[in-house]
Parts: sequence; structure tokens; C-alpha cells
Amino acid sequence: MATLFRPRPSTARHLARSFATVSPVTHAATGAHNHKVVVVGAGAAGLSVSHQLLKTGNMKPEEIAIIDPAEWHHYQPGWTLVGAGLKTKQELRRRLPGLIDTRLKLYQTKVDKFNPAENNVTLNDGARIGYEHLVVVPGIAVNIDAIKGLPEALYNPDRMVSTIYDYKTCDEVYANISKFKSGHAIFTHPQGVIKCAGAPQKTLWLALDFWRKEGLYKAHDSSSPISIDFATGLPVMFGIGKYSAKLEELRKERGVGGLFQHDLIAIEGDNTAVFARPDGQPPVKKHFDFMHVVPKMGPLPFVKDSPIADAAGFVEVDPGTTRHVKYNNVWSCGDASSLPTSKTAAAVTAQAPIMVDNILSVMNGKEPTEEYDGYASCPLLTEYGKVLLCEFKYGGEPKETFKSIGLDQGTPRRMFYHMKKDFFPWVYYASMVKGTWGGAKGFRWSTLFK
Repeated sequence: MATLFRPRPSTARHLARSFATVSPVTHAATGAHNHKVVVVGAGAAGLSVSHQLLKTGNMKPEEIAIIDPAEWHHYQPGWTLVGAGLKTKQELRRRLPGLIDTRLKLYQTKVDKFNPAENNVTLNDGARIGYEHLVVVPGIAVNIDAIKGLPEALYNPDRMVSTIYDYKTCDEVYANISKFKSGHAIFTHPQGVIKCAGAPQKTLWLALDFWRKEGLYKAHDSSSPISIDFATGLPVMFGIGKYSAKLEELRKERGVGGLFQHDLIAIEGDNTAVFARPDGQPPVKKHFDFMHVVPKMGPLPFVKDSPIADAAGFVEVDPGTTRHVKYNNVWSCGDASSLPTSKTAAAVTAQAPIMVDNILSVMNGKEPTEEYDGYASCPLLTEYGKVLLCEFKYGGEPKETFKSIGLDQGTPRRMFYHMKKDFFPWVYYASMVKGTWGGAKGFRWSTLFK
């Protein structure tokens, strides 16, 4: 990890680039618009890629366009901190136009259709935006209604059901944890693709630590006012062996019940959870008094139902170059892509520079040569004050930043906690969305003041 350094751009430059040029739907519909690069999505991946492309100096103003209807941009990795009472959700969001350099064109509207054979996208008003290269990074959908009874439970303030995966309810997680005094608590992790596969456990461990400090949870003690189960659709605690072994050790040590291959499919009545089981086994019903739910997630419909999607609905790209397997001028990374790695903001820090370099190579008549190795990271909170910093690449192989200085990242540490709680939220808005943060490689010094 690079030495921490807070850049101080000049005030004039900062103010000049406070807002991008915004084209509302009515303006976009008035005629044809063409750009060298069109970026669909202004999340962590979209902002990183578009600003990195801009900072190469190879693009003129408005040759790069971003399409996203959102008014706000959220630092979603911070919602686990909100659920633990360590941050407010308001401090982790920014108005989207204010994050985009004035040299970029922003269409604040929705994409209706991809037309890769014609090198354009159709907006929801029928207007078409042409491109030389298309970057598809709109993220994935959180499907609250895919679990029967979840919407009714989640949006009822009188129910002890909440989730960190929704802006509306992420702050209710801590409220529920604080007022829960006795009964059975269940924390879920669904089968299938989700954002940040470690996040379901972060809430589990922090809630347990809170209740322990309040004298409400006692491991391996039948007199404990609160009992806890972790119900996961997976057969293990985590997808990477080294970290899974440590988390399983913590689960047993802390007396948490492990309901493996239990995939939440319904909430019945006020306090019954229904779990699907593998291999034709009948569903299992469990009573709960408190539940933290991780909803089902999947590709956005306008991506899933397009020519650029694979059978699972994700943008089908080469796992090394991030280029589409059929359309040579279509690219994707982050959550919307088929890249077979964890869907985290940390993964984007490794994917974005590789995509940018490969796009520039193709623009110059060459083949892409940079290869993504599957790097992703999950700073997994195991209690207040400690984090298990999981870093890995393709094949489930650890790829640890601090190994070179003799730190075993299989041990939760306080320094990693402060990185998760304090440094990462700051560097995200100060540098990553501006295209100047390289994740495990530190600041991208050559672009820092461009």
C-alpha cells in the first residue's frame, strides 16, 4: 500500500471541474450524438474508467460520454459501517454531476437498448448515442422482491428485519441491533452472485460484538438472552479457503450456529424464515426475532436482455482483457461484467487501469495486451476495531498487499480496521472516482493533477 497522501489541487481547478455538462432527456432527443467512448453507468467502475481515460490526454472535451440517470452517487462499501453505527448514510453520498469532470459529457437518463452491430445505444426517449468504443458498467440489481415477503417485512418499521444493501434501510440495521434485547437472530447470505460476498458477515460479527459488550450475548451459554445463526446458501463461510478457515474458526469460537446451504426464499408471517435446501431436500423453516437479510441480486434487465450478455445475463468479456468476446469495441468490468471474481469496488481498482490501457491499444490499431489476474479484496470486519483484510486473485489464491512486510492477513488487525473505516471512504471520493487511485498499487501519481 502506498504512503497515504492527501493531494491538494488548486482551488481554481477544483471549482472549474465541479460539474459536468449535463444533457437531460429532452436535449438528447433533439439529434444524433457521437462520442469516441460512451460509458454506461456512473458507479465506482464508470467514474474510474471515464476519468482514467480522460487523464491519458488522448481525448478532447466531450469525446467521452457517461450515461446514468442517478441524482446521487453512493459509496456502497460504507453501508456496512452505517449498519454498525460508525457512519451516517448521508455522509457517504455525493451528487453525481459534481463528481464528473467538466470535460466529460453526462447524459442523465437511462439506456433502453444496446445496438452493438450499429455502434450505438438507444436511450429511453428513443434518441441514439453513437460510439467508437462502449464501456458497459451499470452495476447489478438488488432484487428485494425475489424473496417472498421480504418487501413487506423490510419496509415495515415495526418489523425487526433490515438490510445494509438498500439505502432506505441501511441505517435501520443499527437501530434494530441497538433495540434488540433477547431472542433468536438470523443473518443470511443468499446463493448466487452478490455485491461484496463478505458484507453479510460484517453485519453478523459487528452485531454479535455489540450484543456481547451489552451483556446480551454469551457464547456457548444457554442463559444467553440472544442466540445467533448464520444461514448461508454456500457450503462454507467464504469462497477463499484461507479466509474461510479463519471465519469458520471464529464462528465456532463465538458460538454462532452455521446453517450451511440454507438459501432464504421466503418470510412467512411475522417471524418465520423459509430456506431452500440442495439436492431436492424439502425447505426448512426457522423462527427468528431479529433478521438481517441479504437480498437476491442479478443483472439489470436492459443488460440481461441484450446482445452483449452471456447466458447468465452479464456482459460477456474476456477474463483477462475485459473486452467483449464478440464485439471488439465493447468492454465491461465491475459488477455488470462476467469477470469470474468477487464483485467489489476493490476489484474495480485493478480492472479499470487494465481496461483503459487495452482500449487505448485498440484505438491505436493494436491488440490488447494487459491482463487482469482476478484481483479483488474484501476488508471483512470481524468486530469493532478489527478487520480481516482478504485479498485474492483468480483460482482463490491469496494476493496480499502486506505480505511483503511480514503481515499475515489471515489474522484480523486494528490497522486494517482503520483503513476500512477511515481511509477507504476518504480515498474513494478524494481519488478513486477521479481516476487517480490504483488500489493495492496506491496513487496513480502520473495522473494525480491532470
